[in-house]
Amino acid sequence: MLKTIQILGSPSCCFSLSHRLKKPYSNFHLISRNPILAAVSKSHFCAFRFRKGRFFRAFQMSHTHSEPSPDGGPSPPSTSSALLSAGFTRKINFCQLCGGPTKHEVPDGEEKPRAICTRCGKIAYENPKMVVGCLIEHENKILLCKRNIQPSHGLWTLPAGYMEIGESASEGAIRETWEEANAQVEIMSPFAQLDIPLIGQTYVIFLAKLKRPHFSPGPESSECKLFALEDIPFDSLAFSSMLVTLNLYMEDKKTGRAKFHYGIINKRPGTSPSEIREYTLDSHMRC
Repeated sequence: MLKTIQILGSPSCCFSLSHRLKKPYSNFHLISRNPILAAVSKSHFCAFRFRKGRFFRAFQMSHTHSEPSPDGGPSPPSTSSALLSAGFTRKINFCQLCGGPTKHEVPDGEEKPRAICTRCGKIAYENPKMVVGCLIEHENKILLCKRNIQPSHGLWTLPAGYMEIGESASEGAIRETWEEANAQVEIMSPFAQLDIPLIGQTYVIFLAKLKRPHFSPGPESSECKLFALEDIPFDSLAFSSMLVTLNLYMEDKKTGRAKFHYGIINKRPGTSPSEIREYTLDSHMRC
């Protein structure tokens, strides 16, 4: 349930939702924070918004683009660091601890500007978000969910969303699968870690199998369906991360051996988030 930012934007939200993970995951009193699609332009400011309950709030975020390499190939190793380590930061005007006003400057011994409380001195650090999900195999088919929410409404995705405090990556992937597809799964192995520095997200996708051949759309899905490999809707996928994951899976199927993949997804500067094929997969490693 990529529900709060994905194509590329991750809210560094300062709210928390408590929940207890219960088996068989039948009662969840939480709203999963999943990626929201954000429009990225060549300007240095973009508006992002994230969902909190039924309310939306907008934040202004600054970003820096790196230019592609002259030969049009993969970006040089410095790409991620050139994205200001990396990508989007929102301006924090008030302290999350005491509510005091902040100033923005580089703390002693550091290199990046931070929001520093003028009252209590607390420094606000913004860290990447982890998105976890499952690539579910069943009788040589893959389970996909059609999104019933924006962004990318009506497009297909693997069940995935933000990991919650208090759960492991695998527990989060199992929970997201239940929330989006009402499916109980067993994790088989990690499949891919995909970093998206521009938006401060890391995807961890697990290979999984259905415990029972039962699934149905959750609140954020309008349809759940098993696709034969030749029928996977590559032209109707929601996000670049899903396209990369499924392409890697198809490559492994051709070789007959599942591998673990690591890579960095860098969107091409100036492209729309909806242009899911406009990216480079850099530093790809497999084992």
